[in-house]
Amino acid sequence: MYYMSKMKGNGTQKEARLARLKNEIVEYVSSQESCSAADIVHHLSNERRMRNHGLTARKVGFFIPRYLSEFISFTLDHGTGKRLYHLAA
Repeated sequence: MYYMSKMKGNGTQKEARLARLKNEIVEYVSSQESCSAADIVHHLSNERRMRNHGLTARKVGFFIPRYLSEFISFTLDHGTGKRLYHLAA
């Protein structure tokens, strides 16, 4: 039977990707008055070339409340049912 050896790294690349993603999202939201998760994904994937991160609007929608709730808040657009993100006051 094959057993995997324990990982010896500290996860620094994973932490660096997480930190970059946080910074990129906060930077984009601060430059826009209000934007949806799809707008954020479009900007990061196409303009910032973060294509290998596997970003989707759904992932960003879960990521922001989990990691960036003290920086970014949202309002609900009742016409479309989308969350519009903006900097927290």
